[in-house]
Amino acid sequence: MDLYQGLLLITSIHLLSAAMPGPDFVLVSQQTLSNGKRAGLLCSFGIALGLSIHIIYSSLGLAAVIANSASAIWAIKLLGGSYLIYLGINGLMSKARNLEVISISPVAKRSAAKTIGMGFLCNALNPKTSIYFVSLFTIVLSQDTPAQHLLIYGLWMMVLQLAWFCFLTLLLSRPAVTSKFQRMGHWIDRIAGGAMLLLGIKVLASRTS
Repeated sequence: MDLYQGLLLITSIHLLSAAMPGPDFVLVSQQTLSNGKRAGLLCSFGIALGLSIHIIYSSLGLAAVIANSASAIWAIKLLGGSYLIYLGINGLMSKARNLEVISISPVAKRSAAKTIGMGFLCNALNPKTSIYFVSLFTIVLSQDTPAQHLLIYGLWMMVLQLAWFCFLTLLLSRPAVTSKFQRMGHWIDRIAGGAMLLLGIKVLASRTS
């Protein structure tokens, strides 16, 4: 897979994953609704920085495995594809929910550094994120993937993550839009879940290169 194909796949998968509510989503929403747009943007930046931890150890670890073991590649593809299917099924089963609960509890205002740090730790300490990145990298990495491509993929995912959560922050800063976004949240989950399911099946059906 060449660089541009890899970037296209990463863009589609990572944006779908970011759109599915999780700890990062809840934290950014909470900060935005409780402390305003600035807090949401700072928290988004911290989350994007936290992503770098998972990207580094996932890409380097997988690159080493892929370079030395064809059977290990298949095992990783099996686990990665299965996890994407798991995410997809969860998304398809999503039900309408009341997200207003995240704005009920007031959150004490923090300094810029503490807000960024909170976002960083929320992402960096999430164990499910590591599984997700291993799953994602199994799709785009092969034995002939140049090291510089890993760097580009990683930086691009950080940009995508930051862009999505900044967009969410700006969206939630407008009360009229917030209520509509909350009502259609489960449909976003279902659409993203269907796409994740198809991608997981594609990973399992693909031949190890």
